[in-house]
Amino acid sequence: MTTAIALAGVGLDTYWPQFAGLRDRLVHCQTDLAGKLGSDDVRIVDLGLVDSVAAAHAAADRARREDCRMLVLWLSTYALSGVIHRLVADLPMPVVVAALQPSAKMDIPGINALGDRGAMTGEWLAYCQACSAPEVANVFSRTGIKLRMVAGHIGDERSIRRLREWSAAAAAAHRLRRSTIGMLGGYYDGMMDVHTDVTGLAGALGCRYRGVEFARLEDARASVTAADIAAMRSELARTFVVDPACSVPELNRAAATAVALDRLARDEGFDAMAYYYEGRDAGGDRDLVTSLIPGMTLLTGRGVPCAGEYEVKNATAMLIMQLIAEGGSFSEYYGLDCDDGVVLLGHDGPGHPALADGPVRLVPLPVYHGKPGKGLSIGMSVRRGPVTVLSVVQRPGGRTVLQTAQAEAVDGPTLAIGNTNSRYRFSLSPEDFVEAWSAGGPAHHCAIGTGHHAAAIGRLADILGIEHHAVC
Repeated sequence: MTTAIALAGVGLDTYWPQFAGLRDRLVHCQTDLAGKLGSDDVRIVDLGLVDSVAAAHAAADRARREDCRMLVLWLSTYALSGVIHRLVADLPMPVVVAALQPSAKMDIPGINALGDRGAMTGEWLAYCQACSAPEVANVFSRTGIKLRMVAGHIGDERSIRRLREWSAAAAAAHRLRRSTIGMLGGYYDGMMDVHTDVTGLAGALGCRYRGVEFARLEDARASVTAADIAAMRSELARTFVVDPACSVPELNRAAATAVALDRLARDEGFDAMAYYYEGRDAGGDRDLVTSLIPGMTLLTGRGVPCAGEYEVKNATAMLIMQLIAEGGSFSEYYGLDCDDGVVLLGHDGPGHPALADGPVRLVPLPVYHGKPGKGLSIGMSVRRGPVTVLSVVQRPGGRTVLQTAQAEAVDGPTLAIGNTNSRYRFSLSPEDFVEAWSAGGPAHHCAIGTGHHAAAIGRLADILGIEHHAVC
């Protein structure tokens, strides 16, 4: 799915006959800006240079026809706020004002050397973006339009990065509103923090949450053939380094369940999934529920993030990380290394293979700690470098908050217990970090994604109209 983002330059039609070549120059700059903002997920709809009320109405009509989800309003030169207001007041979408000059500075000596004050003024007007910025901000404030502004120049990496973050956030919000998050099974009894108000989340994020009986997965597995199992065994071998201790029956069991999970996710149209089910001591459902992790890991790697322990909020956080960046992987806090200044995170459930530092191992576990049964699990570490931790938090009064922290995944010893295990260094000490993170009120799970993306997640929260809490 691609998201349409509108780009409109605004100017003053009075200038065009007064200053030869000015309009053509600004159109060229706008084309350059449009080329910098597009991506695989974002389609830029160039509305052209809007310089009159009539042009504003025509541009707004086109933005609606193209189903645009955000407007980037480029101040190409001085423009009347009355024209700008007619454009943005008629559009039900967030607006980002781009006060971007063509380059870092005017060539003032070169302009002065022109000798013709008319030509000199035309050169200055191509750099007049800062002139309109306060006027636009004033009118937005007084007419109840939220101001989002990026200032700088078109060749400035920082400015373009911020605009691309806004575009990515708008695309993520669009995708969230079209997403279905499956809920398979039920809560881990007594784990109160994972309990979720899905109506509140649907209202805040726009996602659809759909509960599915575990029997649907049992039915899907009952239809799996020997050929299906053989094909999935091949995929497991391609994706994981299979520990020699993994028995053939266990591999076949995991492969059959993985096929069933694929079919369930496809048939239900799930974009993410939260699951937990204990099953009966005797019967096929316990055999099923203890063979989920490899298949859930494969789904996560294919862009359908899966969270265990029925952690619906964290499946949502993982989906957000998937939409914003490369991620997210299911995690919780494992411990502190106060001597080395790092926090250990991991989880005994599905991981994200694309985030792994080296091959992902498929290993047998003699016991699933805190859960019934035994079976196969995955072992991996997140690759070294910048990471972002995200939790979707529900606070009193129905408030939904996106809580983030940025860190570095670093070298050092990790537990080899068949889980995702990694070491992270935050800007806070381990002790201060745990205190600050916990004070935000998250559940004990979180989503890990590679790269630093707190700013983009903050922009997503802004577009959704919810809070963003950056711990560090």
